[in-house]
Amino acid sequence: MGTDIADIPVVILCGGMGTRLREASEKLPKPLVDIGGRPILWHVMKTYSEHGFRKFVLALGYKSELIKQYFLDYRHLTSDFTLHLGNGDEPEFHNEAGHEDWEITFVETGLTTGTGARVARLAQHLDAPRFALTYGDGIGDVDITSLVEHHERSGLLGTLTGVHPSSRYGEMHVDGSTVTEFNEKPTLAEGWVNGGFFLFEREFVEKYIPDDVDMMLESAPLQTLARDRQLSVFEHQGFWMGMDTFRDWTELNKLWDSGTAPWKIWKD
Repeated sequence: MGTDIADIPVVILCGGMGTRLREASEKLPKPLVDIGGRPILWHVMKTYSEHGFRKFVLALGYKSELIKQYFLDYRHLTSDFTLHLGNGDEPEFHNEAGHEDWEITFVETGLTTGTGARVARLAQHLDAPRFALTYGDGIGDVDITSLVEHHERSGLLGTLTGVHPSSRYGEMHVDGSTVTEFNEKPTLAEGWVNGGFFLFEREFVEKYIPDDVDMMLESAPLQTLARDRQLSVFEHQGFWMGMDTFRDWTELNKLWDSGTAPWKIWKD
């Protein structure tokens, strides 16, 4: 029996430092690095929100106070308002900008904790039979509604979204010593890689994530789940990109600024 999407908590791993993004992030936690003036974390949350999700659990680590402050100030940062300083009243907001129907739980999961251990540390906030999970730095036009349906049909404990990332190297087709075709960033059609956008049954946490501060989700938990034939793949053929480097950040911002961001499935 399906779970109402609005009741499924979305865990977002937000502990990263973004060390390879220094030019863009300086001293920001990676999920706050912006695309078009909004943190990539916001873009990920908007993607889920458009599919009906509204409960978010943020696994915080590096510079967690900045992520908390961003959302505490969210309405002030995004809306027009009048402030009457003399009488100490609350701001008078003039529009609905920044009025998202989101319930966000902020959980301190440690500075250098492994991704699996972060999930274990927030387990008490997973108050539904299943939960979604993704990375705070990976974005795509994933059809999350179809992902949920796929997961339910599979009857397995976990589903991950498989993606074809772009190669970082130019691809050439050569005839003799002449280049006949050159693609700057071809999509790798062979094989799938883990693009996040997971769905798990709640029991995955107790059964597969040991109590170990260094435990990475991508090591023993997912490897064992796969060996047990309990991990399904939802094949996503569309756009997906991880924001790992300054070059990635520049490319994502170019897509946004040109109005061609494939992951923008919401209306302004």
